[in-house]
Amino acid sequence: MTDLSSWSPPQLPPRTVIEGRYVTLEPLARAHAAELFAAYAEDGGAMWDYLPVGPFADLGAYTVWLDAARLGWDPLHYAVRMEDGRLGGTLSLMRIDPRAGSAEAGWLTFAPRLQRRREATEAVYRLMEWCFGAGYRRFEWKCHAANMPSRRAAQRFGLSYEGVFRQAGVVKGGNRDTAWYAAVDLEWPALKAAYERWLDPANFDATGAQKQRLSVLTRPVLAARDPLVG
Repeated sequence: MTDLSSWSPPQLPPRTVIEGRYVTLEPLARAHAAELFAAYAEDGGAMWDYLPVGPFADLGAYTVWLDAARLGWDPLHYAVRMEDGRLGGTLSLMRIDPRAGSAEAGWLTFAPRLQRRREATEAVYRLMEWCFGAGYRRFEWKCHAANMPSRRAAQRFGLSYEGVFRQAGVVKGGNRDTAWYAAVDLEWPALKAAYERWLDPANFDATGAQKQRLSVLTRPVLAARDPLVG
């Protein structure tokens, strides 16, 4: 049994701005609604397939949802401000349990303008950085087991696969099996070094294309836990 006598439960996350190198996470506000709705319109609705809400018929309907979401503390939603100043989507910290020292990244709702960009990666990284920096012991990522892009993203982030909870929920009238991934505090120093190396401006060419993949940098962390990964 791991001795936790020197560990104390961390604080709940405050509703404050989180600054990154290429991205800023802003606590979700009504002022974000119109630009976010316009960004989501670029997608055609596919991004909502695995989420319990959306797509929304109009700005009014989206604002109703946003007004409820922005006032909550769990999930705690953030709008993602991109390097060029535009809003690109939202994500949240959820299932926040200071007593266990665990929190989850959830509600990732990234418009096409944010997808597959370094700002999208950094948005998740900054939530993880805040959690481990505040003293959390575990950072979770869960998704619909059929959502293969989300599952690949979790492994790219260096989060270990922990299995599938079968028939864990019902979403939009369909069954949801939930795939679980997580990183723990002992893995954090190596993960942080990998993210910082990947986010270094020297890792990108003049067009913003990456030179070294994040999955290559995080693979040693996964392999240390599960030799089959290597």
